[in-house]
Amino acid sequence: MLQASKLIAQGKGLAPVLLKRAPSTELDWDLRQKSRFEASLSDGRTLAVFLPRGTQLRGGDVLVTADGELVRVVAAPQVVMRITACPDHPAADQAFDLMRAAYHLGNRHVPIELRPDHLKIEPDHVLGDMLRAMHLTVVEVSEAFEPEGGAYGGGGHGHGHDHGHGHGHDHGHGHHHDHDHPHAH
Repeated sequence: MLQASKLIAQGKGLAPVLLKRAPSTELDWDLRQKSRFEASLSDGRTLAVFLPRGTQLRGGDVLVTADGELVRVVAAPQVVMRITACPDHPAADQAFDLMRAAYHLGNRHVPIELRPDHLKIEPDHVLGDMLRAMHLTVVEVSEAFEPEGGAYGGGGHGHGHDHGHGHGHDHGHGHHHDHDHPHAH
């Protein structure tokens, strides 16, 4: 079985021809958040992944196996809720409605993918009802899900935000940290 413990974010610096020849693995968001898992490759082989705790894989990332082979990460389609504004509203109102929805979802710490004309979240009937009550359109679709990495997460390859909390404001809530490195709280 192949083993990978190295990651090249978005294949940065790699020649496109190398990536084109590399096998791929399709992973949903739930699996791309794990640091240790097994996955099937497009060529039928199995890959054991061992990444640093807190690493999140994104579609377009490249894993490097112990013997130097490259493996492309593809964000697999999965069931998500696609949220759009009411088409009867003027464009400015549509943008505001989506911004307001993103605010309320973010306030609940829901992983959310932001797009200019829609939002995506994992299925949740309670949140779906809340969004419909805000006069938004919510439909379940099967698409790749690439939620935001967070303002302090460095694009999703970190484990959250700066734990020194030296950014000048109080969040008003506690933080649970499931990783084993020291913090200067």
